[in-house]
Amino acid sequence: MFLGRVVGQVWATRRDETLDGQRLLVIEAIDTANDPAAAKVTPVVAADPIGADVGERVIVAFGKAARVACGGDGELAFEAAVVGIVDDFEAPGVPQSWREEAGA
Repeated sequence: MFLGRVVGQVWATRRDETLDGQRLLVIEAIDTANDPAAAKVTPVVAADPIGADVGERVIVAFGKAARVACGGDGELAFEAAVVGIVDDFEAPGVPQSWREEAGA
């Protein structure tokens, strides 16, 4: 899982049928540090079963956990899903940019 910020939405007319009814969001990782031990692929397109808005900080899960969070049995055609909308967090020593509101 990772903390991210919703930066957009994706629409796709032609898609796998298991994506029908799934809202797809573009998520940018909040931690943009270049850490070779934990390379990040960002931005990520994630299914959104909970209704996050652009600019909100979110928790994104990967793999089967993401698919189960969207009501599947693990056999859905996506790899990432929004599983929480972050109200606040405590993480001493993180960069101020992690706390900044979208567009700040």
